[in-house]
Amino acid sequence: MVTPSGVRAASVHIAGGRITRVGEWSDVATGDEIVDAGDWIVMPGVIDTHVHVNDPGRAEWEGFETATRAAAAGGVTTILDMPLNSIPATTSADALRAKQNAAAGRSHVNVEFIGGLVPGNASQLEGLARAGVRAFKCFLTPSGVEEFSHVEEKDLREAFPILATLGLPLMVHAEEPACILPAPPDGSRSYASYVASRHPRAERVAIGMMIALMEWCPTAVHIVHLSSASSLRAIVAAKHRGLPITVETCPHYLTFAADEIPDGATEYKCAPPIRDSTERAALWKALIDGEIDLVASDHSPCPPEMKQTAGDFFSAWGGIASIQLSLSAVWTGARARGADPARLADWMCAAPARLAGLASRTGAIVADHDADIVIWDPDASFIVDPAALRHRHRVTPYAGRQLFGVVRATYVGGRRVFPESLHETASPQ
Repeated sequence: MVTPSGVRAASVHIAGGRITRVGEWSDVATGDEIVDAGDWIVMPGVIDTHVHVNDPGRAEWEGFETATRAAAAGGVTTILDMPLNSIPATTSADALRAKQNAAAGRSHVNVEFIGGLVPGNASQLEGLARAGVRAFKCFLTPSGVEEFSHVEEKDLREAFPILATLGLPLMVHAEEPACILPAPPDGSRSYASYVASRHPRAERVAIGMMIALMEWCPTAVHIVHLSSASSLRAIVAAKHRGLPITVETCPHYLTFAADEIPDGATEYKCAPPIRDSTERAALWKALIDGEIDLVASDHSPCPPEMKQTAGDFFSAWGGIASIQLSLSAVWTGARARGADPARLADWMCAAPARLAGLASRTGAIVADHDADIVIWDPDASFIVDPAALRHRHRVTPYAGRQLFGVVRATYVGGRRVFPESLHETASPQ
């Protein structure tokens, strides 16, 4: 069992959906309903703070039923839904209610929501906070959908004093538009061409602007989906100066490398792009050294025809659907580098809980927390079969890849949500 004091043999006692105590392994009473995990890992359920469900409005891309079913199969017990790609975008309290209604009765795991910061909606932020969003999200570069415009420095200067009073973090897609090259007139099947169009400098410049704004008005900022370790020196220095900045990376940046991606393989497209093996190694080092705070999936599916654009990276939709595979993908890399399951729990459970303001109730196996738990086998491996993935569309760069860490059971509030029946195979294969 992964506990705050380390990985040890233990028993977790559950009643009314909550953990009542954590005892020794032999601390069970006659009459208790017992689940013995044997040599498997018992860990807090994964908290994924970066998920695009797209419902309502674009449920044909992904919906709460399918996204949360895939989450449960991957050991994820809480998701934070991003405010864009749905119609309406979550940029007002009324739009948030539409999201909440879309999720009601259709979710297999806990669902929390992120509000959007777009030009002209600073007056809506307080209402969104009162209605229950856990954070806000903005883009510094075009988002790809017309309902969610990107912000500029003047918009951020209007919003920062409001955000500072609300005490909720601002999640930032940090790429500077002026540093991004235009698409070639006829597109390109070359992955190298796509990577060159979004140089790491775009991240560095955007992150530098965010740090300067934080020095002007201290406000919690979280940099999402960091693709290059070259920005970390500025982030670490800002932390040392006491600025409340955090940063995440994603399973795909830790798993794949640009030099391994074939031309035309648009299933790998995301923004920022997957970079080379040197960057992958640097991200892993930074994660293990504690310079990167957490890992989130950035689960962003779309209909297959939006990905399969005759191999043109510039017209293909930029997003990777991976919520069911994130635990296994990160563990596969972590075990190869000598990290233990306790580190995985830090990166994917405890740190996301802190970011989302949920640490008082979930993210750790301790008394008085919700009984959100995943049981998984760290030594078992599987080959990713797209047909077995539970999100709506199954285009994935993980197809055919061997991953370690098979999810055996997922519990939300003490109720088993995966597998749904005793006869179901408890594996993401």
